Amino acid sequence: MGTTRRQWAQKLALSGSVAVAGSIGLTRCASTSPTASTAVDQSALGDQLAAAMNAPVLRREMFPDPVPVERVELLKAGKHYLVRAQCGGLSGYSDPHSAVMSAAWPILLKKVAPHFVGKDARDLESTFHAAYLASSNYKWQGLPFWVSMAAVEIAILDLLGKAAGKSLGAMLGTVTQQSIGVYRASSHRGNPPEEEIAYFQQQLAETGASAIKFRLGARMRYDDASTKRDLALIELTRKTLGDKITIYADANGSYDVPMAIRIGKLMEEQNFRFFEEPVPFDHYEETKAVSDGLKIPIALGEEESSLRNFRRIIERGIARIVQPDIMYSGGLIRAIKVARMAEIAGLECTPHMSGGGLGYLYVAHFASCVPNAGPHQEYKGAEDTLPVSSATSALTSEQGRLHVPTGPGLGVEFDPSFLSTAEPISA
Repeated sequence: MGTTRRQWAQKLALSGSVAVAGSIGLTRCASTSPTASTAVDQSALGDQLAAAMNAPVLRREMFPDPVPVERVELLKAGKHYLVRAQCGGLSGYSDPHSAVMSAAWPILLKKVAPHFVGKDARDLESTFHAAYLASSNYKWQGLPFWVSMAAVEIAILDLLGKAAGKSLGAMLGTVTQQSIGVYRASSHRGNPPEEEIAYFQQQLAETGASAIKFRLGARMRYDDASTKRDLALIELTRKTLGDKITIYADANGSYDVPMAIRIGKLMEEQNFRFFEEPVPFDHYEETKAVSDGLKIPIALGEEESSLRNFRRIIERGIARIVQPDIMYSGGLIRAIKVARMAEIAGLECTPHMSGGGLGYLYVAHFASCVPNAGPHQEYKGAEDTLPVSSATSALTSEQGRLHVPTGPGLGVEFDPSFLSTAEPISA
């Protein structure tokens, strides 16, 4: 955290890399007038981020033969939705965030899926961009559109993995870890601190996890009752769980700048690891003011889907933990582009996980090939998933770690009886 921009650039130059600007430490000094060298470094950082944002991710050389996408279907089995991409006798699947898809399915069927049918799956990145531009789809962008795009992308990646016999991580980068640390998060807000801590004690005992994340504030607002709970919970959690547990906290944009700094300083005293969305997510200047006023890293990105806005967050030092949601931001490839930009600036990129279903698998494959993914990834538990099995992973937290499947694609197989209940949805 003490590395200067100049030291960071020199370090990369000595290692044979192109010198890049930016550091975790000096992003707080933006209020001072930049020197000439700082201005040059900032320009170099911008160039590096732009290059990372535009560089291809999918390792196309793994696929010597065409993989034509013959069909993209949306299926429904009970309350669950699935996307299925097919080529010959192969099928790739994704869980398209069923809570979102229950309302967004017409967008997937009418605005997204048709643009991928008949295309070579090896050209996924260019097809993806073309689908974004087609029929003025860029005017539709927002959570329903990007979740639909992510769902189709992941199904096609699963299909490609099965065609090549490669895992998602191997297709999208270099797999550096097959076992990832996990944390348990609570969806509770407003419950008594003692009740919240008892919940975490149970979760830690069941999963062996060594990290947790709880919610603060009253979601996009705060009041006397929520503040009283927050202050008590922050202190009591550390006192009860001890120093060996890593603690994260998410305010979901609840505070203004003064209250965020007050809460953040208490979190610093209790050695919390990051403070997520302290102020409303689109208040970039306010977020930076909080980041500049605290030592604890500020995390941001759950609600963001623009790659250029992620570049802005990284380039201007608005946050020090970057958090693309793999579904909300448009899929694994775009999330990895964000991670590459963050890595250039020496920042961590720990993805946000929305919903349940197979989201933990997407996060696991992401973390398997992203070197700056952070020490813990969210795991919602075996009770909040779909009926899948893996020959290479138990798919559960074992002593606080999840083994990433190494089989083709997602590395899982659906229960045939579950698939037999899935019926196509038509536009």
